[in-house]
Amino acid sequence: MGLLQRFARPEYRTGRDAEPSLDEQPLREEPRDARQAGSAAPPAGGTDQGGGSVTEFQGFEQEARTEAAPARDVESETPAEGTGGTTPAAAGFPAQPRSQQAPGSGPAAPSAPPRPAQAEVIAFANQKGGVAKTTTTLNLAVAFAEAGNRVLAVDMDPQGNLTMSQGIDPDSVDKSMYDVLVHDVSLREVIRKREIDVACASIDLAGAEIAMSTKIGRERQLEKALRPVLEDYDFVCIDTPPSLGLLTINALTAADKVIVPVQCEYLSMRGLIQLQNTLSMIREELNPDVEIEGILPTLVDSRTVHAKEAIEILEENFGDRVFATRIRKTIRFAEAPVKGTSVLKYDPDGVAAESYRELAKEVLGNGRR
Repeated sequence: MGLLQRFARPEYRTGRDAEPSLDEQPLREEPRDARQAGSAAPPAGGTDQGGGSVTEFQGFEQEARTEAAPARDVESETPAEGTGGTTPAAAGFPAQPRSQQAPGSGPAAPSAPPRPAQAEVIAFANQKGGVAKTTTTLNLAVAFAEAGNRVLAVDMDPQGNLTMSQGIDPDSVDKSMYDVLVHDVSLREVIRKREIDVACASIDLAGAEIAMSTKIGRERQLEKALRPVLEDYDFVCIDTPPSLGLLTINALTAADKVIVPVQCEYLSMRGLIQLQNTLSMIREELNPDVEIEGILPTLVDSRTVHAKEAIEILEENFGDRVFATRIRKTIRFAEAPVKGTSVLKYDPDGVAAESYRELAKEVLGNGRR
C-alpha cells in the first residue's frame, strides 16, 4: 500500500470529517461471517508496508486492549436496555452518587456537623409602668426552668426589680448590665445563679443611655453581649424599663419575639399602638425578624365589667395574638419578692403559679390557641 493510500484510510483522517480513531471506537464484536470472510481474504487495498493485513492489525489492537483491561464478570457485561454499551457497574466500576459523577467534581465533601441549638430570646416590653412586666419575666422564666429548660433572665431596668426579686441587692453587685453595655464587660461576669440565672442590673443603668450615645452600633450592644452565651441556654428573657428609650430598643433588637403584658385598663391598652410603631421601625432598620409572640392580659379583676370589656377589645383588635391565659390580680405577686423568690416557689400550688405554668405551655407551643 502506497503512502497516499495509507493516509486515505479512515483512521488517518483529520479535521471535521474525521471518524473516531481506533482508541476512541467502542469494541464491537463483528458478525461471525464477516470475521471468517476477513480471515479468508484481505480487504481491497492489499496489505500495509509491514506485510500484515488490515484485519490482522485490528485483531492485534483488540488483543492488546483485552490484556490491558481488568477482568470483568461476563454476566455483568449485559448492556442496559436501549444503550449500546455497558453500565458503570457492569464495566467493573462501583456505582457513585450523581454529585460524584460530574466531571472534575472529585469526592463529595463531608457534611458539616449540626450547629448547636441557640437560645430563643424573648423581650417583655410595654412603655407603661405597673403592668407586671417584671413579674411576668421572672415567673415565666422559672416556669420554663421547671419544664427542664436552661433559662437566663436579663434585667435591663435601672430599678433592678428583677434582680431584687431573686434576693440580690442591686447596690451590692460589683458589675452590672451597665458595665456590659457601656464598657463591653463579658455578660458572664454579671450573671448570678438563683432559681434561674440572672444578669443583674443596678441603678447605674439609668446613665447607660447617655454613656452609650457616642458608641458606634449602640442599638446592638445587648445583641453583641448575648451572642457568646446563646448556646448555653434554651431561653433568654429580657425585662425592659417602662419606656421606649435606648435600653428597650437594645432589648427589641436582640429579641426573636416580644411578649407584651397589658393591664386590662384603657390607658395601658393605648400604649400598644406606640409599641407597634416602635417595632415597625426596628424591623425596618435593626431586626427584621422580631415579632410579637403574644399579648398577655395581666392584673385581671374578673369582678369588674371594665376588665371584661378591655379583654374583648384586645381580642377584637389582635385576635389570636392574645394569650388564652389570664394573669389574675393576687397579693401573692407582692409577697413573693419580699422573700426573694418567684411566685412559683413562694406559693407553688396557688392560682398565680398555675397561671404562669399555663402561659409557659402556650409559649412552648403546647396550649396556644
